[in-house]
Amino acid sequence: MNASNIELGMLALAEADPDIARALPLVGAPSPRQRGHGFPTFFGTIVSQQISTEAARAIMGRVNTLLPELHAKAVMEIEGQALRDAGLSWRKVEYAKGLAEAELAGTFSADGLVHLSDDEVIAAITQLRGFGRWSAEIYLMFSLKRPDIFPADDLALRVALGRLKGMEAKPTPKQARNMVEHWAPWRSVGSLFLWHYYRGEPV
Repeated sequence: MNASNIELGMLALAEADPDIARALPLVGAPSPRQRGHGFPTFFGTIVSQQISTEAARAIMGRVNTLLPELHAKAVMEIEGQALRDAGLSWRKVEYAKGLAEAELAGTFSADGLVHLSDDEVIAAITQLRGFGRWSAEIYLMFSLKRPDIFPADDLALRVALGRLKGMEAKPTPKQARNMVEHWAPWRSVGSLFLWHYYRGEPV
């Protein structure tokens, strides 16, 4: 999602939803965000689970020193203890080895996801150990740049949606998905806006 896509999406969303039309002038449009794609991104997702961004960056620095070419064969060949020494927990070592094994066996193809539908990508990613729907939807949004994704399991997203809609409590994931159905086909831009609103909502 580049700046022009976000601008187009925000115009469409403001027309479709009066609450966005009200909030947009107060906080402005969100900035573009994107991530890499392929096997290294999935490995990095495992590393970053449940730790700070700074800690994940430090661990990935050590991993990249160990494995200058981060691909499935290299991960399978390296000793688990070496990954543990780099900072991964044993559970994450297990997930990383499982990811590499699936890639080498052909039951999962990180590069092949680009050719699949949104639902097929979610099914392919969530069959891996250590990856849930949220991880799959974030990959769809930021790595594959799919335009109509709403990762409703994201807590900040639901808190922001509840505030935007004047609710006393945040909606459940199912409620949130229903509440933004009319944002299609711009739900990825709507998600970006909610994260932006969460950080910049006026008091």
